[in-house]
Amino acid sequence: MTIEMLRIGADFDRYEELLDVILAAFAFMDGRIDPPSSAHRLTPASLRQKAAQEIAFAAVEKGQLVGCIFLKPEEATLYIGKLAVHPAAQGKGIGRLMLARAEATARELGLACLRLETRVELTENHRMFAAWGFGRAAENRHAGYDRTTSIEMRKPLD
Repeated sequence: MTIEMLRIGADFDRYEELLDVILAAFAFMDGRIDPPSSAHRLTPASLRQKAAQEIAFAAVEKGQLVGCIFLKPEEATLYIGKLAVHPAAQGKGIGRLMLARAEATARELGLACLRLETRVELTENHRMFAAWGFGRAAENRHAGYDRTTSIEMRKPLD
C-alpha cells in the first residue's frame, strides 16, 4: 500500500470527491448520534473555505482520495477535526498515517498536545483513540442539550 499525503492548498480542486469521502466515512454515525454530524452541513464550497482557514491533508491511494484530516492550531494544542477514512480503505493504517502527520505538524508549530472530540455514543472511536495514545480530558455538550454529547480527548506530545 502506498498512501500519499497531500497538503490541501489553493490549487486543490477535488472538493466534491473530498465531501464524498467525509460523508461515506461518517455515514455509520447516522441514527446513532444526537445531534446529527456536522458533516451533513458541509458543501464543496464550505470545505474549500475550511481548508483555507485550517491545515488540511488528503490521503491518496492510486490516485483516489481515501481520507482527510483538518488541523486547527489553538493556543497550546492542535485540534483535529474531520478525520475521515473512506470505509473501503479502512484497516490499512491510513488513520495512523494522518495522525502522524498531525503530530509532525503540531511539533513544527511548537504545540505540545493534540486535541479532538468524538461523540459520546461512538465508544469504538474512544477505544481506537485511546489505543493511539489519547486520553479523556473532558465531557462536552452541544448547545441546547442537557447531557454530555461529546468526549474531548488529548494526546500530549513528547
